[in-house]
Amino acid sequence: MNHPLIPEILDLATPVASTLGLEVVGAVFQTNQKPPVLRVDIRNLQQDTGLDDCERMSRAMSATLDSNEILSDAYVLEISSPGISRQLTSDREFIAFKGFAVIVSTKAAAESIKEWRGQLLRRDETAVYLNQKGKSIAISRQDITRVELDESR
Repeated sequence: MNHPLIPEILDLATPVASTLGLEVVGAVFQTNQKPPVLRVDIRNLQQDTGLDDCERMSRAMSATLDSNEILSDAYVLEISSPGISRQLTSDREFIAFKGFAVIVSTKAAAESIKEWRGQLLRRDETAVYLNQKGKSIAISRQDITRVELDESR
């Protein structure tokens, strides 16, 4: 379950990242640690995300969080890149990872299968298309809960 401050943090982080040519991929606030850890995942829109991107975002985000005072107690801010092992969400990612092995999880057992594995062909407004042993299959987007790269292949 997401921390209740995550939507507000994302609302603050998104324009900060945008001014730096970055995109916010997600955020997690781990309050079970002392001090709590706020991790914001970013991606560079033009090239591979590097350490300098994380440093720039860290400085800018720290200033924004301090000025907005939404976190009153001590915390650790971590800015990171989601890396290659991640969930695919944007159109850009579905294009970039065309041909890669993916796992598609569904909420409803479509044809009694909750997890589909195959080579990513494409995604459109209605479905995600996979190649499974030479056969193209379409999985309805309304049934999909997650699409991620399959690192086991």
